[in-house]
Amino acid sequence: MDVNGTVAEGFEPVGEAFVRNFEVLGDRGAAVAVYRDGRRVVDLWAGTKDVDGTKDVDGRADSAPWERDTAQIMRSATKGVAAAALLLLHQRGLLDLDAPVGEYWPEFKAAGKERVLVRHVLSHRAGVPVLDLPLTPEEALEPLRGAEAVARQGLVWEPGTDHGYHALTYGWLVGELVRRVTGRGVGDWIAEEIAGPVGADLWVGLPAAEAGRVGVAGRVEAPGNAGGLRSRPKRSVAEAYDDPASLTLRAFAAITPFPDQNDPAYRAAALPATNGIATADGLARFYASLIGEVGGGPRLFTPGTLAAARAEESAGPDRVLVINTRFGLGYMLHGSASPFLDAGSFGHPGRGGSLGFADPESGIAFGYVTNGFTKTVTADPRAQALVRALRASL
Repeated sequence: MDVNGTVAEGFEPVGEAFVRNFEVLGDRGAAVAVYRDGRRVVDLWAGTKDVDGTKDVDGRADSAPWERDTAQIMRSATKGVAAAALLLLHQRGLLDLDAPVGEYWPEFKAAGKERVLVRHVLSHRAGVPVLDLPLTPEEALEPLRGAEAVARQGLVWEPGTDHGYHALTYGWLVGELVRRVTGRGVGDWIAEEIAGPVGADLWVGLPAAEAGRVGVAGRVEAPGNAGGLRSRPKRSVAEAYDDPASLTLRAFAAITPFPDQNDPAYRAAALPATNGIATADGLARFYASLIGEVGGGPRLFTPGTLAAARAEESAGPDRVLVINTRFGLGYMLHGSASPFLDAGSFGHPGRGGSLGFADPESGIAFGYVTNGFTKTVTADPRAQALVRALRASL
């Protein structure tokens, strides 16, 4: 496997783990980037741009190689970027985290949701993780249709009393709040207020001019040993994903059938729960910018906003994921469901592989993207192998 890029002295274990991901853990095309105190210390990429790249008789890939600027869809790792939009609006005095969502979005108060707070949206406590009438892929790509469906939806639980992962509805909740407060679409706001200022190759709503940089993604099978992590879910989790009546399946089926993630129309839409696209460097640079300055760009979060982002809001049994999860405001927190670097780390995984997080105490920011998605939801073995190697490097 030809691995390209650079690794700073002391971070060689990350490079070794990255190679092993291809040799043992089934990666096809991927990249990883790490910043420490605003300086990039790992920048690696390898494999093919398309997940179905095959080898000819000489062992050479017959699809385009992954380049440094290759970007990939990062699924729910998008949620960490979307969370920053609401937290920055709060930081600027434009959004009250303890105000009812209906104060900004009056239609949302329907069906008993007048007690849902902005804080509940970010901490997965809003009580609207499902749609009783799922959207078709075509409907989901219409800019306002998802928000209208969430506004009509009734509660599954009393807001603030429990938590459960809002797998798809989170994006419509966050996106509509951004639109109501700013008058701009969430994808445009992220481009103009986050990605642009910090110089991150990251989009929620891929511009046509960047479409050629994105590879074809698809399902891959993780090897049975999966790097020492559990490769098979517990029976209760597996049963939840197979039960059409479960909150688990209903939450992930809010769009039915799920859109083709390689469809240009899907990539161009702004779905801030699921369809963000980034390079590994763009994802790591975003997180580095939350905790400090990078390359002369702005630090996005003040100390107070940073503290709020990673203060525990939800913990324990997750009614949707059927495992114990921990959330701050929009971010997963370090724990058994999604281990990051250390106790103070915050970030977000993407279903099947991608991962971005920051650890303020060590000054570390991390980004990993891949074109090969496994069945994992919160702790992919390849991403976790890289995190363990990073931890060993510090």
